[in-house]
Amino acid sequence: MQYNSAPPHIRRVTVYASSSNALAAGYYDAAARLGTVLGSAGLDIVYGGGGVGLMRAMADHALAAGAHVHGVIPHFLNTVEHGHQNLSRLEVVADMRERKHRMIADSHAVVSLPGGSGTFEELFEVLTLKRLGLFLGPVVLVNTNAYFDRFVDFLQHSVRERFMAEQHLGMWSLVDEPEQVLEAMHQAPAWSGDARDFAAVRA
Repeated sequence: MQYNSAPPHIRRVTVYASSSNALAAGYYDAAARLGTVLGSAGLDIVYGGGGVGLMRAMADHALAAGAHVHGVIPHFLNTVEHGHQNLSRLEVVADMRERKHRMIADSHAVVSLPGGSGTFEELFEVLTLKRLGLFLGPVVLVNTNAYFDRFVDFLQHSVRERFMAEQHLGMWSLVDEPEQVLEAMHQAPAWSGDARDFAAVRA
C-alpha cells in the first residue's frame, strides 16, 4: 500500500543527514525525494540546519513541497555546514548537545538518511532514548545503496551477544526508498515507557 500521509499523531519529524558534498548522485536524489515525501504529507521537519550535502537536498525539496522546515545548528558549525538561510526557521544554539536535544524535543518520529559519525551519534542517541522509553516514535532508516546494512548487522550482532534484547530489534525500521517512509511509520511497532522493563538484558 502506498501511503500519502503519516499516522495522525505524527506531525513533526526529525531528519538526520550528512553534510558531505562528495557523495554519489543517488544519495542526493534520495534525500531530495525524502524532502518531497515529507513535505507533501504536510509534516513539519526539523534537521541539523546545514545548507550543504544531503541536509540541503532534503531541506530544499521539503520547502518546495510546502513544509515548515526548522534547522538547528551550533554557532561554531554555521560556517562549516553553512547554515541554510532560506529555512522557515534557523535556530543557532550553543553546542552539539543542545542541537541534538532541540532536534528531537518535540518530534514524533525520526528519519535517518545516510551519514558519517555525526549522523551515527544522533542515531545511537535516539535509539538509546527509545530503549529507555524516553522517545516513543518510529525511527526509520533510508537504506540508500544498502548503506545501513552493516549498521543493522551490528545491532543484530549486539542482540545475539546479549548486549540488547530481542525486543530492541523493533526500535527501528529499514526501507530501501524514501517513498516507503510513511508506510514504515504506519507499521512501526507500538512503543511505550514500559520499554524500561526490558532495557537491561536479564539472564
